[in-house]
Amino acid sequence: MTRNLLVLLATGVLALAGCSDPQAQPREAPDPPEVAAGERLFLETRFAQFFYAHNRGRVNDPLSQGDPVMDLTQTTRAPLPGPFQGQSMNCRACHLVDEQADFRGGGVRSYADFARRSPVPEREDGRVTALRNSPALVDATLVRSGPFLLHFDGEFASVADLVKGTLTGRNFGWLADESPTAVAHIAAVIRGDDGRGALAADFGALPYPVLLSGTDPSIPDKLRLPPAFRIDAGDASDEQILDAVADLIGAYVESLVFARDTNGEFDGSPYDRFLRKNGLPRRPETGESDLAYSRRLRAQIEALSRPRYVDLDDGAFELHAQEFIFGPRELQGLRIFFAEQENAAGGVGNCIACHAAPNFTDFSLHNTGAAQDEYDAVHGPGTFAAVAVPGLEERNDAPEVYLPPSPSHPDAVGIFAGVPTADAPGRTDLGMWNVFANPALPAPQSELEALLCERSGLPPAQCDDAQLLPAAIALFKTPGLRSLGQSAPYLHTGREDTLEDVIDFYIRESALARAGAVRNAAPELSGIALTADDVEPLAAFLRALNEDYD
Repeated sequence: MTRNLLVLLATGVLALAGCSDPQAQPREAPDPPEVAAGERLFLETRFAQFFYAHNRGRVNDPLSQGDPVMDLTQTTRAPLPGPFQGQSMNCRACHLVDEQADFRGGGVRSYADFARRSPVPEREDGRVTALRNSPALVDATLVRSGPFLLHFDGEFASVADLVKGTLTGRNFGWLADESPTAVAHIAAVIRGDDGRGALAADFGALPYPVLLSGTDPSIPDKLRLPPAFRIDAGDASDEQILDAVADLIGAYVESLVFARDTNGEFDGSPYDRFLRKNGLPRRPETGESDLAYSRRLRAQIEALSRPRYVDLDDGAFELHAQEFIFGPRELQGLRIFFAEQENAAGGVGNCIACHAAPNFTDFSLHNTGAAQDEYDAVHGPGTFAAVAVPGLEERNDAPEVYLPPSPSHPDAVGIFAGVPTADAPGRTDLGMWNVFANPALPAPQSELEALLCERSGLPPAQCDDAQLLPAAIALFKTPGLRSLGQSAPYLHTGREDTLEDVIDFYIRESALARAGAVRNAAPELSGIALTADDVEPLAAFLRALNEDYD
């Protein structure tokens, strides 16, 4: 059973970081029952369409032959043996932890995979990968001051919505018009489970109906769900069962966070240790924004006359091939990362504009040029700028052409929710453009509209969908930067293999943005002013955000 933060604390990551403060000592804390149940459901391989198609009605029988997509774990190099061979898709196949830790070319992941685009079960639509690189789940659901939007394109407005969309969607092999069948099948697995499978054995060998009831005397206290998570699977509707499953998986995903001390401050990386050793604040004050905190922290770091560095006496990594240090090189990289145009003495990363500490993400969506970079690499420089993107009225008149498949338009082509290829000019991924003002996706609309309206500078009364839609072109969600060593390859396209590659990408794209050559570029992109000399120290700083997440 994979450990989340609570067990991670108990196994000594804070000790690895060299923390001697009594408040930061590891302490035992078992997973809450809803988190344990959510982990079991996260690992469940019977919810997928492949299982439904090959084991109709026999929910407790193993597959005679597993889904071929599960045979291998795809990487940017040679594939590795799949940890769920002989089974069908589950959440963990794309959000790995330690399953590939012992294989050459593998390693530990922070709930991400190794592929440029995550493989999906093959169906009649011809797709064999997801649209984008699999994002890490650790810290993905942190409380934030701005809009709560999930997925690279902001498709989901809650964790439960994301879970339901995944379990009944294309990643689990279901086509757009198969959602009712998917819901009924998931409910049938829950109702019919007898608790005798290998997965159930790791979680008390309780049948799902018993576990979800929360009242059966056979349930041990450590697995007894709180009333808010209980459901009578025998009396509940299929939709109610799916909601219960989503709430439990959501509780598990929300438990996936990077190391904190008992004060709730990040404490697992060399960077965090550097702040602690120098008495620097590690989180914003009440009412202070992350950006304001980052600027205050920058000023305090600049005022340090004799910085106390983190060295080999302070800890050691077990899961990263690097030393647990924060020295002059990392400090130089920090200064570049935190530098803004108006007060820069050297390289200007302008990184805190979108990646402010301590979370190192603003949880928002921006266009950094990644979609254009991929398209132009296939079709030639400047071709993305020439792609004919329709306005709202034209899109509404032909949703089958322009929007992704949905229950109301299951055969939609989704030309702007595709992977660019040489034989398909015009096919690209426009990110938020596919979601904003899309009638098939009502949940995130108010948040997306508020975000776009604020950036437009217009009063809300003057913001309308037709006017805002062009501003949504190629916007993608800002990822967090903690423990990037456990989530390569990078960008939503998976095109960059190393941190140095990513920094080189930003050097190129920021130069293009200043020249007005990035279509719908984020204004923050032009504020980056890096040179080749900045790459190595900036990459060193980013590696100082790594921690031993397991």
